Amino acid sequence: MQLIVLGSGTSVPHPGRCSPSYWLETTAGTILLDAGPDAAHRMAHEKVDWPNLDAIWVSHFHLDHFGGLPTLLFGFRWSPQTQARTKPLRVVGPKGLHGLLETINNANNYKLLQQPFPVEIVEVETDHPFDFLPQLIGNAVSTPHTTESLALRLTDRAMKTLVYTSDTGFTEDLFTFAAAPNLLLLECSFRRNKSVQTHLQLSEAMQIAQACNPKRLVLTHLYPEWDEFNLVAEANSFWTGETIEATDGLRLII
Repeated sequence: MQLIVLGSGTSVPHPGRCSPSYWLETTAGTILLDAGPDAAHRMAHEKVDWPNLDAIWVSHFHLDHFGGLPTLLFGFRWSPQTQARTKPLRVVGPKGLHGLLETINNANNYKLLQQPFPVEIVEVETDHPFDFLPQLIGNAVSTPHTTESLALRLTDRAMKTLVYTSDTGFTEDLFTFAAAPNLLLLECSFRRNKSVQTHLQLSEAMQIAQACNPKRLVLTHLYPEWDEFNLVAEANSFWTGETIEATDGLRLII
């Protein structure tokens, strides 16, 4: 697997961090993990093979994670690079995904789901393994962020694993769900004294990391308050594992 960070930030405008999106290359195909408002142009900027994207994961319906999906589908419909495409595009996410896309589509007859190629909308159940792509197993678990928000665990045929929490408050449910992955992509919105319970501050993120013991930890979804602090140095005071600060354009081999 290879992970490319397209957006390591939040909904708050930032000169160096786009809204959350991640490009994942696997032996089974390519996946866009969340589609923030900047996702389409960030994919082009990173020169990935976006016209042949195999699947999109939608963790929840907040606009900094979902808002770029209608734009991306609208672009796919009209882009010269996708007119000859025949393989399906899978859009995978929580219950309500299909209805939300239909509502947006019908608002102005965008024909988002009428592409030159088939579009498959898959609404997943929690706590049941599913085929994300052929020979790529997905598992999802509910998280305390929104009513529909999900964390995702992916396992390829070589048994390499990635866990993407997306937005979440603190929950011990992640201790088991995210145990011992090759890479844990974990939100760390705030340094301390968080103002909401539906995100993590550093001490909570590191408690999850300690319990899960990933081979590598990538902290992401970083609010601008982190600009004035050394995230990795502070994380290292909590545990001795490898911690990486997500930055836009970061590339990691898993």
